[in-house]
Amino acid sequence: MREEMARREAAELLRGHRKPRSPHGWGLLVALWLLAFYEPVVTEGHLRRKNLEFLFIRFSAWEFAGCDKLWAGLVTTLCHHVRQHFGALPLSVFHVMGSRPRFASGFSQREWILKKGTCLRLWGLLLVLAVGIAILLVALLVPGIKDHHALKVVGSAAASLSGSSLVLGALSILKNFLVSEKKKIERLTNSDRFAGQLGFMSKIREEVEVLVDYLAFMEVFERRRLRVVLEITGLDLCYPEKVAGVFNAMATLLSDANAPFIFLLAVDPSVIVPCLEQTGCMKGLADNGYLYLNRAVSLPFSIPEMGARSRLRSVEAAIQTREDLMYRIIAGNVAKTRGAPANPGWREADSEAVAWIHEAFRCLHDGSDVLSRYLPDNGANVRRIVNTIPITLRLLLPRSGAAAVLSPRAAAAWVVLADRWPCRLSWTLQCLEDAGQGVPDADPAAKSLWSIYREHAGELSALRQPLAKVLSLDGDPELFQVFLARDFPFSAAEAREFLGVTVNLDHSIRRQMGLLRALA
Repeated sequence: MREEMARREAAELLRGHRKPRSPHGWGLLVALWLLAFYEPVVTEGHLRRKNLEFLFIRFSAWEFAGCDKLWAGLVTTLCHHVRQHFGALPLSVFHVMGSRPRFASGFSQREWILKKGTCLRLWGLLLVLAVGIAILLVALLVPGIKDHHALKVVGSAAASLSGSSLVLGALSILKNFLVSEKKKIERLTNSDRFAGQLGFMSKIREEVEVLVDYLAFMEVFERRRLRVVLEITGLDLCYPEKVAGVFNAMATLLSDANAPFIFLLAVDPSVIVPCLEQTGCMKGLADNGYLYLNRAVSLPFSIPEMGARSRLRSVEAAIQTREDLMYRIIAGNVAKTRGAPANPGWREADSEAVAWIHEAFRCLHDGSDVLSRYLPDNGANVRRIVNTIPITLRLLLPRSGAAAVLSPRAAAAWVVLADRWPCRLSWTLQCLEDAGQGVPDADPAAKSLWSIYREHAGELSALRQPLAKVLSLDGDPELFQVFLARDFPFSAAEAREFLGVTVNLDHSIRRQMGLLRALA
């Protein structure tokens, strides 16, 4: 969108159109003058303009999940960023003296029309003020007229009335300058009468309408089209009522056909649809959340499956957040150069752990390594894996004999396995545990995990209904087979070694499975 914005701007300048202007610096004075004394007009030339500017606003619903009305947080974020982008003073003057652009009649190309009524009122007030001050001065200073109290009363009344009108206008501008739209909405939301305040929504609507009118004014002033782009994220983490509230706020903001808003809604439909179906907004739509989404979203875009290069970039971005690895290496080098006393055993163990962690990350980031093909498409899951590997390796190294049997690549593969298929891995480990507790001579230590899972896959299929929610956490079952049967054939002995240091696998899943197997 930024590239398209720059391309259109350059093309508009090549066509010989006037250069856009900004309400900053000297442009601020021009904007204030036009706000006070001129009315903008939308001409045919303005409608033909192709250049536009995007104002990007990021709204994380999770940050406002604790407030009573999540949609109020959306409106306050919109008002705050628009005010911050254009400046507080122009918006404050617009509240008091500004007017919404009107469409030109005929083929007129005049974009600014003098507000004669405003000018007449202002000049009239200034004239009355000057006359009142003159009469007052004459009554106070000219000899022979000092005793005429009537002139003093007339002069003071004319000066005070005209002066108070000008002061009230200035105070209104100052009030809007100090009290932003965000503060007004927050004050209404925090009011004790919030629940029963009938005019609350109308006041919110008024603030939004003023904002839309102001953006229309700034379009004519800047000589380009303006679009406010709101990127909404984090709805997947909010309660169902709050999710429905955000959709209602979007519908309210988009109810005006000329509203310059574009919403980018980044959500997981499998999470959002059940939230919508739990609220009352589905009445009349047969409680179908997908049908509601189809009517609310005008341009659906489902992100395709992530390619190999995108996965590697996601891993690289997650690894770069691991500043603790580089910090430990640098701190160790500084201590070594200064001759600071340190525990040699601890330093050696720590350097070995860092080396293992770097080797594990190298395997993840190596496009030729088969392990990189099993990385998840979700960036959050990639960060979970990257954050889990250092902990797993630091717990694994102190165990006796673990370093001689296992490798950093195997540890990284185990972490990926636990993240991608937590249900099937938990089932396999439970079956392994039950087999070891049954007949002592039949310990399946030499068996592979895949053979153990294959032996008991039918039993897992029979328990599909009570384990439905846990099974939904797993990835592709066919990839699980290829992972364990061909690429990483972990044995039962290796699984037991890893089990003691596995931190990214919910062990309550295994306990639930153990109870179900015992009941069966």
